[in-house]
Amino acid sequence: MHPNDWLQLALFLGILAALTKPIGIYLCKVLDADGKTWLDPILRPLERLTYKLMGVDPRREQDWKAYTFSILLFSAVGVFFTYAILRLQHLLPLNPQQLPALSPALAFNTAVSFTTNTNWQSYGGESTMSYFSQMVGLTFHNFVSAATGIGIAAALVRGIARQTASTIGNFWVDLVRSTYYLLLPICTALAIFLVSQGIVQNFKSYDAAQVLEPQVVQVEDGKTVTIDTQTIVQGPVASQVAIKMLGTNGGGYANANAAHPFENPTPLSNFVQMLSIFAIGSGLTWYLGKSTGNQGHGWSVWSAMMILFVAGTLACWWAESHGNPIHQALGVSAADGNFEGKEVRFGIFNSSLFAVITTAASCGAVNAMHDSFTAIGGLIPLFMMELGEVVIGGVGAGLYGMLVFVVLAVFIAGLMVGRTPEYLGKKINAFEVKMAMLSLLVLTLTILGFTAWATVSAWGQAGLNNAGPHGFSEILYAYSSATANNGSAFAGLTANPANGDPHYNVTLGFAMLIGRFLMIVPIMAMAGALVKKKIAPPSPGTFPVSGTTFTVLLIGTVLLIGALNFLPALALGPIVEHFLTQAGQLF
Repeated sequence: MHPNDWLQLALFLGILAALTKPIGIYLCKVLDADGKTWLDPILRPLERLTYKLMGVDPRREQDWKAYTFSILLFSAVGVFFTYAILRLQHLLPLNPQQLPALSPALAFNTAVSFTTNTNWQSYGGESTMSYFSQMVGLTFHNFVSAATGIGIAAALVRGIARQTASTIGNFWVDLVRSTYYLLLPICTALAIFLVSQGIVQNFKSYDAAQVLEPQVVQVEDGKTVTIDTQTIVQGPVASQVAIKMLGTNGGGYANANAAHPFENPTPLSNFVQMLSIFAIGSGLTWYLGKSTGNQGHGWSVWSAMMILFVAGTLACWWAESHGNPIHQALGVSAADGNFEGKEVRFGIFNSSLFAVITTAASCGAVNAMHDSFTAIGGLIPLFMMELGEVVIGGVGAGLYGMLVFVVLAVFIAGLMVGRTPEYLGKKINAFEVKMAMLSLLVLTLTILGFTAWATVSAWGQAGLNNAGPHGFSEILYAYSSATANNGSAFAGLTANPANGDPHYNVTLGFAMLIGRFLMIVPIMAMAGALVKKKIAPPSPGTFPVSGTTFTVLLIGTVLLIGALNFLPALALGPIVEHFLTQAGQLF
């Protein structure tokens, strides 16, 4: 744990804090249908044309049911659209490698994955997806799934901020404006920066390079093959990386994801990519404070997120810096830490920081192999997802997920003082608490239910490369990642086996759908209930939702519910693995 690493952590937090208000101010303009931005002269005509082609009246707002129906309809069409592209990939253009169509189960898994902003990949990107599939089938969802999350967060904030109303905005307007005015401009600038760092952006066929030391490998039937060339991936990489990070999507253009030198070549590109993952989610907390007229509340929510994030980073960094006792028994110095599965150009700190950021923010991009982390180092990313990814979280998804915990924290505070819970002047009744709990229980049931099924099934065990508690952790991580719409993996798990068994692809696909949409519906119902209520002026008995007391209560609520739900499963996986590893046992 070197001083330079501490300096980088401080720099990351400082720049993120400095960006939060400017991004929040811009979000207020973007999420206001009549908001004016500096891009209006260019984009307003395109925006109006889009509404005309869609048959949408941008001045007509929707109630929570119509808003939710629009989300579900748009997402369903997106799944079928992408599924068709992937199944017909071999017939479509921009396929210089002549890659075949995906199997039905893999196409279903991938279409659902990108529609739900998960970007779980049961395949190697460069060996499976054509340029057309990457740019049209997948990148389309990278933009609109992120914009959908932002729209849901905005709708919930409107439900909190407005009083005695019936509408919470227009989904189609939020979708179009978030895409045109926010995601596209920033991604364009970010892609240009990434090209300057050495990330490729072209439509060339893959190159073949002669290796310096040919390798002889044994294949089936005792035969040997000499490997004397290496395939060098090409394609529109920079543009894909820009939106996968900014939109907290996370799918890797290449199988090695952000560890690949063509996706993440320099320490500067690594730092900027980590910052872009958190940028919009951080700005949305300022948008919350501004929209509700309580800026202290927005900063309190941001502070709770940052405290949880820093604690997770320090724990993961500490575990990886202290290394693996099994390695140390073989002669590796404890001072070297755990370098297994990490890129030397990033090192232990940047690998640990990236792992916590990507799992806290529902991104799923990785610059190191999480499966190779120590037991405690791997527990932290896993736990970040199981908290509901509310530590910044996905764009939009993190804020509306954290607001669920805010409602529960206010409810607990009301019980402690013996008065009706109140949030920003609105009474919190049984309906809002039920909706908040339903959204969390759906996630818990899905993660633990699918994990239990896979653990006791032949198909579930067949996908493992490790036995014992680490194998269990691989399964638990997969369903936590899918349900939390993260997309990262303990990659020792084979979810798309060569024999074509569809169980993992199908069950992970359903976990993604449940984690996205069965959480959204109760949250939107809560927004619909809140928007109808009056805002009462503060009284001496009003519980403040800003300041240290509220921040501590909110952190406690997040940790308490996460610990109670998942502690038994974590004890069976990474916790017991930690103690067995200390005793020198391998798996």
